[in-house]
Amino acid sequence: LAQQRLLIKGGKVVNDDCSVVADVYVEDGVVQQVGPNLNPEPPAGLVVLDATNKLVIPGGIDTHTHMQFPFMGSRSKDDFYTGTKAAIAGGTTMIIDFAIPQKGCSLIEAFDTWKSWADPKVCCDYALHVAVTWWSNKVKEEMKSLVQNKGVNSFKMFMAYKDIYMVNDEELYAAFSCCKELGAVAQVHAENGELIAQGAKKMLAMGITGPEGHELCRPEEVEAEATQRAIIIANAVNCPLFVVHVMSKSAARVISNARREGKVVYGEPIAASLGTDGTNYWNKDWAHAAAYVMGPPLRPDPSTPGFLMNLLANDDLSVTGTDNCTFDICQKALGKDDFTKIPNGVNGVEDRMSVIWEKGVYSGKMDENRFVAVTSTNAAKIFNLYPKKGRIAVGSDADIVIWDPKATRTISAKTHHQANNFNIFEGMICHGVPVATVSRGKVVYEGGAFNVTAGEGKYVSRPPFPPYVYKRVRQREQV
Repeated sequence: LAQQRLLIKGGKVVNDDCSVVADVYVEDGVVQQVGPNLNPEPPAGLVVLDATNKLVIPGGIDTHTHMQFPFMGSRSKDDFYTGTKAAIAGGTTMIIDFAIPQKGCSLIEAFDTWKSWADPKVCCDYALHVAVTWWSNKVKEEMKSLVQNKGVNSFKMFMAYKDIYMVNDEELYAAFSCCKELGAVAQVHAENGELIAQGAKKMLAMGITGPEGHELCRPEEVEAEATQRAIIIANAVNCPLFVVHVMSKSAARVISNARREGKVVYGEPIAASLGTDGTNYWNKDWAHAAAYVMGPPLRPDPSTPGFLMNLLANDDLSVTGTDNCTFDICQKALGKDDFTKIPNGVNGVEDRMSVIWEKGVYSGKMDENRFVAVTSTNAAKIFNLYPKKGRIAVGSDADIVIWDPKATRTISAKTHHQANNFNIFEGMICHGVPVATVSRGKVVYEGGAFNVTAGEGKYVSRPPFPPYVYKRVRQREQV
């Protein structure tokens, strides 16, 4: 490691709870000092980054990606190399991807498969959530083994994708109970899969085959109903719940109300739901409309992104991911004559930080500290990575981004690093640009140039019972 010593000078260090003008000194991948006018000795071999008039923030943590994911008869374009490379260009220094077994298949084998794909390719740190797509005693044993031996502390259950990944209420109850025993965070993809299946048949019978059918057969009440049901089931077993990709006002309201009632639930809007909307499904250009198809769909109500951003700013919603799962126009064309065959997924891993700064901070909805909380710190706390990740402090991992709040960039498929020929944020001008990205103490991206090789990122183990989540849960058990 040529760059074992790094000094970031003159910037404003922004954490979730305070901002202070200070230098940051890094050695061996870890923050050693934070303070004014640092002069580490010896000067030889010291790399200095000037952050004057810029912010020095913890690297982003994307809680939701699907790299090289085999799905709907295709495989997502971004693999663990292009995906994590795009991430660091956008100011994200850690992703949490999903290992997803088929029904009846081993969770541990799925975990090992995803890890074998990721390890030789990742450019930044990563972890893996594991999906529970069926239920048996074997699944229960494997969940225990993953928590105890593999550093997994989160499991995702699908309430949609009938006959592929979907689990029923009885299986949800069992999986949530198991998560609670193991000290894991239960996650749900909340949509009523049965209603979607019936709705899709109805649309196709009416001759609606285009991308708009995708939204019409899974309207937002289908998302809100499943969100409500998941919260009730989780609450019945006193299990903390994390609702992935919150896409609609009504689902967000359900989460917001549950939090007001004291339930331990966290909502994750994504770059797509905060930065664009579902009016695109009615675009006359089929390829354009299909590019936005994801599950749950973007909502046609154009005031949705602003509404979700307000809730994110006010702590009704907690963290942000991207659900980055890119399919190019040719792959999307698998559903040319039937919207149910369009592979679901959009980009975002590179765009998330800038989109949230633009729509959140630049618009005046949130401050820089809340920005750090929703892009990094809260994720680190929920998934038990804090304070190694999600904070700039002595002893924390040196995953750091120098952020220029005054600079602008225009998002475009022509210039992005995501492996896709379409960008759902095409043409959006964003204030707030990452100037340099530091991963584990190494400058991996600076001024548009990469200095990173495949496999430099590390798999990060996450211990069970994250205190941020489980302190309340354990106390309630006792009471």
